[in-house]
Amino acid sequence: MNAPHIPVLLNEVVDAMQPAAGKTLVDGTFGAGGYSRALLAKGASVIAFDRDPSARKFAEGLPADRFRLVERRFSELDEETGPSAVDGVVLDIGVSSMQLDEAERGFSFMRDGPLDMRMAADGPTAADLVNEAEPAEIARILYVYGEERESRRIARAIARRREEQPFSRTLELADFIEKTLGGRRGAKVHPATRSFQAIRIAVNEELAELEAGLAAAERALKTDGRLAVVTFHSLEDRIVKTFFAVRAGKAPGGSRHAPPVKTAAAPSFRLLFNGAQGASAAELAANPRARSAKLRAAVRTDAAVWRAAA
Repeated sequence: MNAPHIPVLLNEVVDAMQPAAGKTLVDGTFGAGGYSRALLAKGASVIAFDRDPSARKFAEGLPADRFRLVERRFSELDEETGPSAVDGVVLDIGVSSMQLDEAERGFSFMRDGPLDMRMAADGPTAADLVNEAEPAEIARILYVYGEERESRRIARAIARRREEQPFSRTLELADFIEKTLGGRRGAKVHPATRSFQAIRIAVNEELAELEAGLAAAERALKTDGRLAVVTFHSLEDRIVKTFFAVRAGKAPGGSRHAPPVKTAAAPSFRLLFNGAQGASAAELAANPRARSAKLRAAVRTDAAVWRAAA
């Protein structure tokens, strides 16, 4: 059995999910299985989802009578569970520490590896995007998903360089972006950090997947079922915050991906607590990665599922 991996905000997530014997819970982002193990330890049954085939090795030793791992996107979870069928859904958004640690996956420039970044085993890679997308599209991705102010400058430089030599390695792209921006100049964060985040999000369609996953959870949850979502940066948190506010009847609908709601529907969620919970001082001392983590949670009401446009 693999050594257990402790995910961020574990105690807070378990408290929000209220796992117990007889409950069926969904771990929509299985990763190394930290949340699943904690929920199983409380007696619950768990249906876990992960589009990354390498996640299966972390399921070794889990109880076969109460655990099942499904190799699908979490945006498809309700297709597997059926409507109004589960007591809770937890989502831990973003790239996992295991994926970052595997150089051959190409998520990080801390170790050299192929410019891949795919969470699943198929589809276009980060190299495909960087070498083939129009400069304007690259600039849009860097600006929207990475909040990179120098997005156009980087995109133009990438377009010039790839004509002579396409990009294929993580350190190659990171070093190029650093030089394009004039070096670090004492900055604590590497100049390529925002660009790598943006490219990863685009390659995996992470924000659209998140919005679709939240709607899938709404469909899959029973009345009084709980939805807990952990995010790591503002783009993700904004989507979750808006979803909960709208579904709880506290804000007007609409986002970049969906038009505003014309007719208000009955609230399909009530907030479990106001705002977002962060990591404790003890967790921050043990795991600096938890610094940016935020947990939001809500409880499903007995109202009908909102229409797709909502």
